Amino acid sequence: MQITGMTCAACANRIEKGLNKMEGVSSATVNFALEKANVTYDSAKVDRQHLEETINKLGYGTVSEVAQFNLEGMTCAACANKIEKGLNKLPGVTNATVNFAMETARVEFTPGEVSVEDMQNKVKKLGYKAIIKQESQSTGDHRSKEIGNQKRKLLISSILSLPLLWSMVAHFSFTSWIYMPELLMNPWLQLILATPVQFYIGKQFYVGAYKALRNGSANMDVLVSLGTSAAYFYSLYLTIDWAAMSRGDMHHGPSLYYETSAILITLVIMGKLFEANAKGRTSEAIKSLMGLQAKTAMVVRDGKELTIPVDEVIAGDVVLIRPGDKVPVDGAVLEGVSSVDESMLTGESLPVEKKAGDAVIGATINKNGMLRIKATKVGKETALAQIIKVVEEAQGSKAPIQRVADVISGIFVPIVVGIAIVAFLVWYFFVNPGDFAGALEKAIAILVIACPCALGLATPTSIMAGSGRAAELGILFKGGEHLEQTHRIDAIILDKTGTITKGKPELTDVLTGSNETEFLRLVGAAEKNSEHPLAEAIVAGIQAKSIDLPGTESFEAIPGYGIKAVVEGRELLIGTRRLMDKYAIDAKSAYDTMSLLEDTGKTAMLVAIDNRYAGMVAVADTIKETSKAAVARLKEMGIQVIMITGDNERTAKAIAAQVGIDLVRAEVLPEGKAEEVIKLQAQGKKVAMVGDGINDAPALATADIGMAIGTGADVAMEAADVTLMRGDLSSIPDAIFMSRKTMTNIKQNLFWALGYNTLGIPIAAIGLLAPWVAGAAMALSSVSVVLNALRLQRVKVRH
Repeated sequence: MQITGMTCAACANRIEKGLNKMEGVSSATVNFALEKANVTYDSAKVDRQHLEETINKLGYGTVSEVAQFNLEGMTCAACANKIEKGLNKLPGVTNATVNFAMETARVEFTPGEVSVEDMQNKVKKLGYKAIIKQESQSTGDHRSKEIGNQKRKLLISSILSLPLLWSMVAHFSFTSWIYMPELLMNPWLQLILATPVQFYIGKQFYVGAYKALRNGSANMDVLVSLGTSAAYFYSLYLTIDWAAMSRGDMHHGPSLYYETSAILITLVIMGKLFEANAKGRTSEAIKSLMGLQAKTAMVVRDGKELTIPVDEVIAGDVVLIRPGDKVPVDGAVLEGVSSVDESMLTGESLPVEKKAGDAVIGATINKNGMLRIKATKVGKETALAQIIKVVEEAQGSKAPIQRVADVISGIFVPIVVGIAIVAFLVWYFFVNPGDFAGALEKAIAILVIACPCALGLATPTSIMAGSGRAAELGILFKGGEHLEQTHRIDAIILDKTGTITKGKPELTDVLTGSNETEFLRLVGAAEKNSEHPLAEAIVAGIQAKSIDLPGTESFEAIPGYGIKAVVEGRELLIGTRRLMDKYAIDAKSAYDTMSLLEDTGKTAMLVAIDNRYAGMVAVADTIKETSKAAVARLKEMGIQVIMITGDNERTAKAIAAQVGIDLVRAEVLPEGKAEEVIKLQAQGKKVAMVGDGINDAPALATADIGMAIGTGADVAMEAADVTLMRGDLSSIPDAIFMSRKTMTNIKQNLFWALGYNTLGIPIAAIGLLAPWVAGAAMALSSVSVVLNALRLQRVKVRH
């Protein structure tokens, strides 16, 4: 949920606590920088409306939007009821009303949870058509409205505060040369200028403070309201007292503090405006990813070619893509041959050839040929939409280090108020007895300098900027906690096939004592049922020899061993030495030849037909160009690198030697990979597992950080904490580098936020800080924290 009205980290904490106390809510996290709440709840015990009511009771608001549709196809009131019920059942829709007479629908919904396209698809499934009539302003508009509102307030506040600032500056002995009209010293004029600033411009602080105190907590608004009110009302008392005693001297009044309250409010408003603008820049990565999407698509419907908005493309549509166009949605090529630039997704600079049957991905660019594709994934299902979703979730999540800041900010305000009261009493009774104005000034400075805004922004802004920059580099962290954990990694296990190697091996050797064509015909038929890259290489190599493959009567994959199949009544076993031993096949005569092939980095597989050894096939997988350099970088970073594979030890060591890996775990079964991870963890290591296959999923889930090569299986990506979209091993050191940079940035922010308060409070308490200087410093601290986080968006990685 998008939340409005938060002013500091204490507000975020209060909402988080309030939501977590609700029955049925299993977890709630509130991100102050993003102004978002992520809530996991049991819909049988609590609903979205109750969540929003709780937030409203705490004194904050939630953002909802309205979409209006013209409806086609309704014939009676029952149709309207059917559509209304269907829309109301969609997650994220808070209220839907359908008017049968006007043939319109009005839907209130929560952005991010449901889209206009989802509503249109729902109506279409019900047998009707919904055409968007008016869509409310986008999610970011509440923030831009708020920025516009703050700009207006800052302008008014500045105009009213400027004469007061002039009178204050002219007070100092070193500025006595500055001309100052006598009128500006008149207490009544100062009161007239300060009052609108205090109660119109400063109203938001009073409202925020009241809501906070009503709910038994305190936030930044409490500190600002206390500090400015003390200065204003003390000055008002002096003004009234002066008016009663003045005897007609209407120009020379007592020393007043109207300028203190007015300038403080102006500075806080200015700081909030800078902060809001800077916070908007932290989500640039999301905006740039969204900018990659195509806006329109050319579809073929009822034999006609139509150009429609990409949101209106539905799965199953036939889409035409001309040379130079962006691919609008994910799909499969029906007709045409072209090359497609997929660098935005894979980082591969060379275009990829596409022909009938090949998959294409939305937002990639068609280079030279006309393609006719069938849309398979549209809207929120496309690869790009999923990437955007992962980045948004990562930016919205909390890193464990943020809990420290949350705890501190939760108790900070009451402590500061206590320190301010003690400082006032010490100055009034002991340091300068009877000097109420001087003691009050010290207390105001303490209240203002201690606002915990910077503390609340320290972590989330860095997480947003760091995860956004990582996404631009093709690294998707699934959450802030994974971005934090990755910097602790000191051991990495790399899967061989598809991770270190390209995973596209080729058939290199065929050794058999019988008819080679018949031998390959049976082997190819057995292997074509397997999804393993080695099996695909064997089948591709056999088909390249124009050998027709018969069907199989049965097939069984034996993980870590090989396969068992029946082809034309003959039983085939293809796999490792262990497979032969398991079925008591005597293949020892082939072991020496097999070892020679393995010593050169080839993977050899033994073949038995009808329980007798019949021959051997060997394939070779080439190493990715970046693998050697990536391993060298990991070693430079002080990380232990281990290669793991189900392949035999000779082949594994030959591949490992080529990329500079010293530690090899060979002939490891899929379940054994997870065990290897556990062994390293038992040694006190923080372990990352990198893999791309289904058989890597258990190890990815077991590791402290699971990294899935994005070009691999969906299951592996689902089990992983980090997805490396580019299928490039150099993304691993990049991910660790970005994690380290982000954590350094967070620590810098926390140091300055806490250090600034720790240093500022005693300086203010001993009287060395004027309240207006404290206000400027407070505004500057928040802006400096956000600007420091934004440096992460310009981080360069080494290749």
